[in-house]
Amino acid sequence: MTSPEPTLDRPALRRRLLAAHQAWCATPAGEAAQVQLEQRLLDVLAQLEPDVLGVYWPMKGEFNPRTLALRAQAQWDCRLALPFAQREPVAMHFRPWDGGELSSVDEYGLPSPAGKPVVPDVVLVPCVGFTPEGFRLGYGGGYFDRYLAAHPGVTVIGVAWEQARLSREELAPQAHDLPLMAVVTEVQVWSPD
Repeated sequence: MTSPEPTLDRPALRRRLLAAHQAWCATPAGEAAQVQLEQRLLDVLAQLEPDVLGVYWPMKGEFNPRTLALRAQAQWDCRLALPFAQREPVAMHFRPWDGGELSSVDEYGLPSPAGKPVVPDVVLVPCVGFTPEGFRLGYGGGYFDRYLAAHPGVTVIGVAWEQARLSREELAPQAHDLPLMAVVTEVQVWSPD
């Protein structure tokens, strides 16, 4: 008989981490971390040289990938894409983005471009929390998880603040959770061995 998976109050953990991120990002240390994380991500992307880079529209307390995306676009002549999330049926796809301002939104009110879906070869995924082994705590909707499960050939890089690092016991990954290729923070690149 197998033992049951550990019980974890993920919504409470998520709320705690999000509140800490938002408070910390407004400090000078948080502002400096934005610059440091951008450079680390550029170093990782230089090794991958994406053709289509999928990014996300930042929410409060998250790393803002816009400047990074524009630099990648200029440096590697890659195309950019942003997600479009729909409520019914629950699904997400990426749409081409030129890096400019957006006047349309997805079904959750997040800025998203119009256009036909594209499949990025590299996707940056925001992490509310993460483990050094590459497991991710997201926002709880499962949008990125579903997308990535449907597109196993995509290189997935988690983006997180170092303060969001959790032990495997704290996160208690479930059987369906798959590790990311790497998680990049302002301090280092965490990659499963």
